Amino acid sequence: MPIVLSVNSGSSSLKYQLIDMPSEHVMAKGVIERIGLGDSIHTYSMNDIKVEVTEDIANHEAAVGHLLKMVQHDKYGAIQSLDEIQAVGHRVVHGGERFSNSVLMTDEVMNQLHACIELAPLHNPANITGIQAFQKLLPSVPHVAVFDTAFHQSMPKKTYLYSLPYEYYEKFGIRKYGFHGTSHRFVTKRAAQIMDRPLEELKLISCHLGNGSSIAAVHGGQSIDTSMGFTPLAGVTMGTRSGDVDSAILPFLMDKLDLSEKEVLDIYNQKSGLLALSGISSDLRDIEEAAQQGNERANLAIDIFVERIRNYIGSYAVQMNGVDAIIFTAGIGENSQWIRSLILEKLDWMGIHFDPQQNGVRGVERELTYATSPVKAFIIPTNEELMIARDTMSISGIEEGMELCLR
Repeated sequence: MPIVLSVNSGSSSLKYQLIDMPSEHVMAKGVIERIGLGDSIHTYSMNDIKVEVTEDIANHEAAVGHLLKMVQHDKYGAIQSLDEIQAVGHRVVHGGERFSNSVLMTDEVMNQLHACIELAPLHNPANITGIQAFQKLLPSVPHVAVFDTAFHQSMPKKTYLYSLPYEYYEKFGIRKYGFHGTSHRFVTKRAAQIMDRPLEELKLISCHLGNGSSIAAVHGGQSIDTSMGFTPLAGVTMGTRSGDVDSAILPFLMDKLDLSEKEVLDIYNQKSGLLALSGISSDLRDIEEAAQQGNERANLAIDIFVERIRNYIGSYAVQMNGVDAIIFTAGIGENSQWIRSLILEKLDWMGIHFDPQQNGVRGVERELTYATSPVKAFIIPTNEELMIARDTMSISGIEEGMELCLR
């Protein structure tokens, strides 16, 4: 059976899963951290085996080499030869308006990825570096780019345009793009399977809640709106990101604090959100613990986080003229019983009849509403790596090759 390598390259990290398709069995997975920073850490697991190696890994090409040696290691490798890897799928954060679907990597696609760097200067360069490193060491296999933004390209103009001079959109591509698309696509497809209904008939609200959070309205399998915007800074309150704020605050702070635009944006991105509100941490687990001990600002941070999420849920229910299910996913969505209950307990008016007993779980797939509830709520653990592998399987031509072999 074909084996696909799903990859997520960050500026100093590399996450991966080796997946047997189409059974979707994860053969091995790992993460390499601190690339180029000294004392790099490669954490690798296969079945019950877990290995951690610490050594200097100078760059992404060296990290890819380390990864490829690990997966075919004599003692704990998942494969015997690199020839068993038939395709590689790569997460790419921003595809702009150029890409509404995952694509096979070509020289032209690479040029277009470089053109999108100005839209995601913190993310796309790392994604590109990872792709190039894999292409160099695995030159004979197809490589596929899977974009965070692609799923949201179905949004209509009335949703994605800002109320700015239209020429800014035409000249500079200033518009809402949205992110976490691979996650939203995975969990909404899974929700349709759980409900045993065609995705094309459903109105779903997907809540990807983690250190970075976004909400998406998915009508008939297509994203019609999402909370993140031109950048991942917009939307709900997040771990260290402010979410939606009045844009006039930026020049106001520049003047009051004698800061540059870059310095204020750094505050918005790195020093705001739950961290700023609580004064404790950007990690919701720490904030929940403090709130339970009576910390006023921790409770305030949670109240604001929940309120912003509920506001988006209400807005999207109006946009779709109803909703069939709400989905919770990602680190907070899958694991925080408290946040889920706070969000759902005030949505009874929407027909969401929340069952608290069903909510006492972490990281497992679960319906959170009573069987008689007209509108459902689910925990659905996301699996972006599997979504990448599925796209890679289809777009690389492996799937067609398998069908020909089976005939």
